[in-house]
Amino acid sequence: MPDIVTLVDEGLGNSSYLVDLGDRRALVVDPTRDPAGYLAAAGGRGLDVAYSADTHLHADFVSGGGELAALGATVVAPAAAGLETPHRGMADGDELDLGGLTLRALATPGHTPEHLAYLLLDGQRPVALFSGGSLLVGSAARTDLVSPDRTEELARSLWRSLHERVLTLPDDLPVLPTHGAGSLCSTAAGSDRATTIGRERASNPLLAAPDEDAFVALLLAGLGSYPPYFLRLREVNRRGPAVHGPVTPDLRPLGPADVRRRAEGGAVVVDARPVEAFAAGHVPGSLSIPLRPAFATWLGWLVPDGAPLVFVLDAAQDRADVVRQARKVGYERLDGELAGGMAAWRAAGLPETRTALVAPDQLGSRRVLDVRQEAEVAAGRIPGARHVELGRLGAVADLPAGGVAVVCGHGERAMTGASVLERRGVPDVAVLAGGMEAWDRHARSVAGVR
Repeated sequence: MPDIVTLVDEGLGNSSYLVDLGDRRALVVDPTRDPAGYLAAAGGRGLDVAYSADTHLHADFVSGGGELAALGATVVAPAAAGLETPHRGMADGDELDLGGLTLRALATPGHTPEHLAYLLLDGQRPVALFSGGSLLVGSAARTDLVSPDRTEELARSLWRSLHERVLTLPDDLPVLPTHGAGSLCSTAAGSDRATTIGRERASNPLLAAPDEDAFVALLLAGLGSYPPYFLRLREVNRRGPAVHGPVTPDLRPLGPADVRRRAEGGAVVVDARPVEAFAAGHVPGSLSIPLRPAFATWLGWLVPDGAPLVFVLDAAQDRADVVRQARKVGYERLDGELAGGMAAWRAAGLPETRTALVAPDQLGSRRVLDVRQEAEVAAGRIPGARHVELGRLGAVADLPAGGVAVVCGHGERAMTGASVLERRGVPDVAVLAGGMEAWDRHARSVAGVR
C-alpha cells in the first residue's frame, strides 16, 4: 500500500490525505484552504504536490484546491460540480493515471448530488477508498446541506450509493473519509479516522437498517443544526475562492480610535482572548470567540457573510492562526487588530464592558440559559434552565430581560452567548464559570457525593 498521511483539522473534525505516488510526486485529497500544512508534509518527504482532488463541493470549508493549483497542482473534481476554475472533471468510472497508481471515480451521490468517492488502485488491486462524505466511521454524512426540499431524495441516493457501490468493495479495503468526529457534516461519527468496508458492514448502525425507508428515517433523525455559512460555501467553492498563497500575512495594527470608528461603521469586533480576559473588560459590543480549534466554526456561525472584521487579541496569541481560520470559512475582509490590545483601549480612556463569572453557588435568582447543542442538553441539564442553542441565540425574539447566567460545557460558548446578548442590549449578563462540569461537581457536593 502506498504511504498515505492523514492531516486532521481538529476544529472542523475533518481529514485531508497526502498520498505518496512513488515518483517524488503527491496527491492531496480534500484539502482545506491554507496550503502550508500540505506543502510541509510533502516537502518533508521530498515530494511535490502534483494533484489536488475534491470529493464534492464542500459546505464546511473553503477548498484548498485553488491554492495548490496556483503552485502547480492539477485540480481533480466531480465534473457535475460545475467548477468555474481550471480542473480535470471526473465522472463515474473515470480513471486518472498517477504513474503506477490509478485514481478511479465512483459516483456516490447523497451527501451532495455531485459526490464522488475515489478508489485508489495499485495495478488492478484496490488499496484505499477516499469516501469523502459517503461512508464515515460508524455513520454517514448528512444530506440536508443543499436544499430542504432535497434532503430525503439525497438520503435515498445515499442508501443506493452505499449498498450498490461502496459495499460491493472488498471487506479489508481501508476507508479514509473526509468527515469525522466533530464534523457538523456528519451524524454521530466515531472517533477513529479510518475504517474498513468490513468493519462498517458489521458495526455501522446506519448500515444495519433493514431497508431504504428505515435507513432514511434513522439518518434524518440524527441531523442537528449547522452554521449558516454551510449554505454559501458550496457556491464559493464552485466559482473559485480568492488565492492568497502559502504565506499568511500579519493583521494590520489599528489604533483604539480607528477600531471604535470601524465598529460604529459596521465592522464586527471579534475578541479572541480567553474567557477570563474578556470577562475582565472588553470593547462594548464585541463578540467573544476564544481562539481555539473551533474558532472558525463559531466565527462562521455568528458573523454575517462579508462583514469587515477587527480582532482583539492578547500579546501571545497566534495572529496567523486567526487569519487562517477566518479564511478557511470564507472571510476575506480582515481589517486588522486593536494595536496594544485592551491596555491601549483603556489608556485611550474609552469605555469598556465587563461580564461577571459566577460559581454554581452564586447563581442566586439568576435565570439560567443553556446554549449547548440539543444532544448535549438531552444528556443532562440544570433544573429549570432555558435551552437555546448558541447558533440560534442571535435570532431569538423573546430575549431575557436581564439577570441571566449563561452556561455551556466548559465556558467558551457561554461567554460567546453572553456577548451575543450584550450586543442585543440585554443587561446584567453573567457566565457560569466552568460550565456544566462545574455544575456537576457542585451538584454532587451538595448531594453529599464525593
